Amino acid sequence: MAEVGLLPFARTALEVATAVLPLYRSRFSKHQFTQPQLLAVLCLMRYEDWTFRETEVRLREHRELRRVLQLGSVPDYTTLYRFLKRLDDKKIDQALGEAARRLGTVGRRRRARVAVDATGLAPGAVSTFFVRRMYHHTGQPLPWRHWLKWLVTVDVDRQVLLSQTARRGPWNDCANLPALVETANQVVPIGVVLADAEFDSERNHTYIRQQLGARSIIPAKRGKKTWRIHGVRAEMRHAFPRRQYARRALVETVFSTIKRKLSSRAPGRSLPMQQRQALLLGLTYNLYRL
Repeated sequence: MAEVGLLPFARTALEVATAVLPLYRSRFSKHQFTQPQLLAVLCLMRYEDWTFRETEVRLREHRELRRVLQLGSVPDYTTLYRFLKRLDDKKIDQALGEAARRLGTVGRRRRARVAVDATGLAPGAVSTFFVRRMYHHTGQPLPWRHWLKWLVTVDVDRQVLLSQTARRGPWNDCANLPALVETANQVVPIGVVLADAEFDSERNHTYIRQQLGARSIIPAKRGKKTWRIHGVRAEMRHAFPRRQYARRALVETVFSTIKRKLSSRAPGRSLPMQQRQALLLGLTYNLYRL
């Protein structure tokens, strides 16, 4: 559990959710709970790494928490699940950007220095201790399984998420970098883009430098050393700016903070639910930083 109290976090989550979501999805809604209230409860669920059922129980036990969230009654766990299932990913992105703006990322004179990287999230709650025990007794590795790959753009100076996406791994996300940095650029103007060799591509360099007007620093490690490369990739190979690139390591600090203080899981029985849980985790981290 993170060290920020439940009540301040719930209050901040409700304020951000109110800024990006209408009160009700339709005029035919029951008007029992508002959309900002349900999104704030879901963020609280990810903040404490609760399940849907645990969230309902905790809300029933915590009167002050219900008061801060302005809840007249406690939503059923199925209500929370169905709301997350139909929640648009774009709304989560808007809430992510709103939280970044409240952190003071926007309005700075200097353009942001961002890093793009990915990490894996567990789709379940299987203990790694029992995984090692099984391997120790049987001598056979576990069957190979997919995992959820979470790709983010991080402002390395403020250590806040600017954009994110999730998909099933393993997968090469080199082609996804332009869309990711474009979304981040709408939140804060980008001056430098740092990325590892997975995103090494002349097309990515061209997009960042010509479309965004930013500097791209990506090591040119694809292919053999004997291959002849041209353009920005050749520049990266011959005179790589190692001192500026060293700031990219701060994205690993963000991943470590999220997994230690919040959660390393994106639970769900279906891939769309796992993806939304990952996006919700990114939003929860930004709210935690407020």
